[in-house]
Amino acid sequence: MEHKDDNKVSRDFFVSLAPHIRSNDTVNKIMLDVIIALVPVLAGSIYFFGLNAIRLVITCVISCIAGEYIFQKLTKKPVSINDLSAVVTGLLLAFNLPATMPSWMACFGSLFAVVIIKGCFGGIGSNFMNPALGARIMLMASWAKQITSYTNPTGFGSSVDAISSATPLTLIKAGEYADLPKLSDMLIGNIPGVIGETSSILILLGFVYLLARKVIRPDVPIIFVATTAVFLLIFGIPANMLVYELLAGGLLFGAVFMATDYTTSPITRRGKIIFAFGCGLITALIRTKAALPEGTSYAICLMNIATPLIDRLTKTKAYGEASK
Repeated sequence: MEHKDDNKVSRDFFVSLAPHIRSNDTVNKIMLDVIIALVPVLAGSIYFFGLNAIRLVITCVISCIAGEYIFQKLTKKPVSINDLSAVVTGLLLAFNLPATMPSWMACFGSLFAVVIIKGCFGGIGSNFMNPALGARIMLMASWAKQITSYTNPTGFGSSVDAISSATPLTLIKAGEYADLPKLSDMLIGNIPGVIGETSSILILLGFVYLLARKVIRPDVPIIFVATTAVFLLIFGIPANMLVYELLAGGLLFGAVFMATDYTTSPITRRGKIIFAFGCGLITALIRTKAALPEGTSYAICLMNIATPLIDRLTKTKAYGEASK
């Protein structure tokens, strides 16, 4: 509702459907909380993958900030890099890349995320899928060899001279159970994989922080992981391999930091449950029935695309009736 005073219009009052939610949250505050939650993962990636992790994080973050700034300037849109969303996108993309990923490919993926997926669809709040995951899928389709070239953790101070190794999910897919790492190594992150998904403990620390700050609710990550577990068993994964399936790959990282994205997930509580269930089902289906050992990225992006339909089917109804 507009209030007019001395020919000036102020928009201090608005009319909306109940319930009326009051919150001091801003995009900047939420993004800052996400960055803080990612600090343990960042520390772990540097500890396990050394200078390569630092290189990828710096490359992706700077590329995302610069790409968003230049795109908004060229299209004469308000510059919004201060909201920290570009920083979050850069971090998430970097954590989804292997340590040996060339810097120019990481830069290209970053620009694709903020310009094509985010900028061309209206900017933050309008993108149809998670920008970091969309960029990862693009890189997977373009340079599959480079983005699946995983190495053993080599520690801080290491360079690209690392030994390539199969991830736990690849070993499970091939039936080579005897070569699987210890569960303790999987918990702390001492396994091959992308730089941000290997340590389950550090990811869960970020999860606890986001819950404490009330940035996310626990239902989406829990339903996502639980659904994946149930359908993995239904689709034939041996029961003794289930823990490996849940700790390996991007399942925990995707459930905590990707599937909870405000923009690309449904609005209603019931819609979020459907969304999380679909993510878990598709992840289990890809891991067991497709050629790929991992399916979290594709599952989340497919459900991102289905979000408008879910919102439409689960939208709330207003009380009362408008007069004719």
